[in-house]
Amino acid sequence: MQYTRARRAVLGALSALALVPLVACGQESSAASSSSSATSSPSATATGPGAATKPFAGELKELERTFDARLGVYAIDTGTGREVAYRDGERFPYASTFKALAAGAVLRKYSLGGMDRVIRYSKDDLVANSPVTEQHVETGMSLKELCDATVRYSDNTAANLLFDELGGPKGLQAVLRGIGDDVTLMERREPELSRWVPGDTRDTSTPRALAGDLRAFVLGDVLGKGERAQLTEWLRTNTTGDELIRAGVPEGWVVGDKTGSGSYHGARNDIAVVWPPDSAPIVMAIMSNRPDKDARYDNKLIAEATSVVVDALS
Repeated sequence: MQYTRARRAVLGALSALALVPLVACGQESSAASSSSSATSSPSATATGPGAATKPFAGELKELERTFDARLGVYAIDTGTGREVAYRDGERFPYASTFKALAAGAVLRKYSLGGMDRVIRYSKDDLVANSPVTEQHVETGMSLKELCDATVRYSDNTAANLLFDELGGPKGLQAVLRGIGDDVTLMERREPELSRWVPGDTRDTSTPRALAGDLRAFVLGDVLGKGERAQLTEWLRTNTTGDELIRAGVPEGWVVGDKTGSGSYHGARNDIAVVWPPDSAPIVMAIMSNRPDKDARYDNKLIAEATSVVVDALS
C-alpha cells in the first residue's frame, strides 16, 4: 500500500476517540448540510452484519483537519454487509463522477447491440476538457466511443452528448430514480455542473447514494451481463484515478473508478468498485471539498481516506 501504517500510528490516539458512542445512523436526510466547513459534527458509523469495529472516525476527522476539508465516505463490503459511513448522508457536488452512471444508463438504453450508432457533433458543441471528442469533429463518434471517452478520459463534450441521448440531466436523474436513488439532484450540463458553491443543492449527491448507484450498475441487475462487463472494463481502465482510491488500496487489488473535481472549493471525489483478491467486491464513494473558494484539491486526501476504509473493513 502506498500510504504506510506509520500515519496510522500517529493518528492512533485520535482514532481511539471513535470508541465513544457515535451517532446512531450515518445516513442523514437528503436535505443534509452542504456546508464546505469541516467543523460541523460528522455522523460516523460502522454497521451491518459483523460490522467493521475498528475506530475510523477519529482518523477521518484528523484527515479533515490536516487537509482543511470536509470529507464524506461510504463503503460496503458486499460479501459481509459491513459498512463504513462518515458524513455519508451529507450533500457534496458530484462533479464528473456522474459520468460512470451516464455510461451505464446509455448501455441500459441501447444495449451492446446499439452502441455502434454514430453521433455527429460540431465544433460549437465542444466544451473545455474534451481531449477525445475534439479530435473527431469531422467523423463523429459511436456511442461506445463516447462512453469510453466519458468514463476513461472524463471528456466533457462526450458526457454532454450522452446527456442528449438520455434526455438531459433530468433524464439521467429519472434513470437513477428508477433504480432507487431519490437523493441525487441533476440540473446542469458540463462544465457548469462542476461550479458548485456551498448552499447549492444543484448537481449534488451523497456518498451513500452514489455508491448505491454504482453498485446497481456494476454488480446488480440493472444491466445485462455483457453491458455490466463493458462498463466494468471502462472503469477498470480509467486513466484519471491513479492517485486516488487506487493509491489507497493494497497492491494486487483491482479498482474500477470514476473521479470528479469541481471548479471551486477544492472539490474532489472518487467512486469505485474494488475487488480484493479472493474476496467479494467493496463499493465505495469518497467525496470532499474545502472552505476557500479558490482552494485546490489534494489527491492524497482521497487516497488516505481509502486506506482508512480498507483498514476498517479488514
